[in-house]
Amino acid sequence: MRKISFTILFIAVLNLIGSVKASEKVIFKIDIKKDIGSTTWLYIQKGFEEALEKEADVILIHMNTYGGEVAYADSIRTKILNASLPVYVFIDNNAASAGALISIACDKIFMRPGASIGAATVVNQTGEQMPDKYQSYMRATMRATAEAQGRDTIIRGNDTIFRWKRDPLIAEAMVDERTVVPNLIDSGKTLTFTALEAQKYGYCEGIAASIDELITENLGIESYKLINFRPTVIDNIKGFLMSSVFQGILIMLIIGGIYFELQTPGVGFPLAIAITAALLYFAPLYIEGLAANWEILMFIIGLILLVLEIFVIPGFGIAGISGIVLIIAGLTLSLLENVNFDFKPVETGGIGKALLTVTAGITLGFALVLYLSAKIGTKGLLKNIALNTNLEKEAGYVAVPMEHKALVGKRGTARTDLRPSGKVSIEGSVYDAVSESGFISKDTAVEVIRYEMGQLYVLAIPQNP
Repeated sequence: MRKISFTILFIAVLNLIGSVKASEKVIFKIDIKKDIGSTTWLYIQKGFEEALEKEADVILIHMNTYGGEVAYADSIRTKILNASLPVYVFIDNNAASAGALISIACDKIFMRPGASIGAATVVNQTGEQMPDKYQSYMRATMRATAEAQGRDTIIRGNDTIFRWKRDPLIAEAMVDERTVVPNLIDSGKTLTFTALEAQKYGYCEGIAASIDELITENLGIESYKLINFRPTVIDNIKGFLMSSVFQGILIMLIIGGIYFELQTPGVGFPLAIAITAALLYFAPLYIEGLAANWEILMFIIGLILLVLEIFVIPGFGIAGISGIVLIIAGLTLSLLENVNFDFKPVETGGIGKALLTVTAGITLGFALVLYLSAKIGTKGLLKNIALNTNLEKEAGYVAVPMEHKALVGKRGTARTDLRPSGKVSIEGSVYDAVSESGFISKDTAVEVIRYEMGQLYVLAIPQNP
């Protein structure tokens, strides 16, 4: 009887534990607390994959950023909008510029008291506002992201009203100071919301002082398991190497290294730089599955064709043009998520971004080559790379050895047939020589008539009958 009671109790405990675990929600948290770029894009990609593996119920982005590269922000935005799991964001102080775009893409926005969201005007590296064509793209992207959240249907009496969950005009006002939102902001000011303002106008679902308060109070989840995405050192290194700026620099080094190697005899330092840059360019892309074997092979074949055009094939034709096309294609395709020649997985604008990165790198590479070509041997760190000594004749420097000039006027015999070049024997020594009188047969008597550019010139001596 006791055994039966113990068994029933044990089964009841297991059922209780199982029911507790079944009600426990899994929250997967990804931190974005740096400038938006290749590293944060890598975090999002790996984090979303890990969240699915951990069977998470919600993905929570913990954000504090002043912005970053629009291209990577757009990739993150697209990833969030197409996610199979609900994605929430907790703005812990700042979601400016690219951070605002990512936040608006999330299903729910939560903010810490005192936090802000907005100021999404596109600027360059120095903080200056970019031309209107860039602002136009950002305005449309912000509007489209807000529209993607859909509308609420409100029924008032016999009237049905459709109201945006996140007003697209407000999203546009975060980019363009010319946008006017009635009863909110006048023309001439770029919109930035505080936490309370964002909540009032539908750009924040709740305010919380901590992650725990957000989950328990705002989401109403009493039992949860919080899993943090922890990037590795390798992730950070790959993120840095995959930065569009760094990739452009690597392309510059590849082009510059190859050029200077072709201008110097032997194999040296420029080639080592070009090879190292190529490895750093392709290695992280290959590891991430972006660069396929055939794309790398395309780049290598392009280099071979270009070298053949320069050193083997006269002129500049099909081989050279084909080499340049294959080099650009190999570098560009390695940046895309295409599967062979299927470009459906490639995000909108991805091809243009990749091509821009490659062409900008090549252009800057040629500019660097021209600059360094003019500076080498003149001043600074490049002063000692080139030979600066002037080989003046007065200092005893000559282009060719002059000791053979003493042979002018002397006589000898043809050691070999001269057709017109061959060898002659003069005073027991053998020299290379060129006939000035056409063919000279072996053992014919000759006379050295002149010595120019390191070469003896001879005439046949007429034989007496």
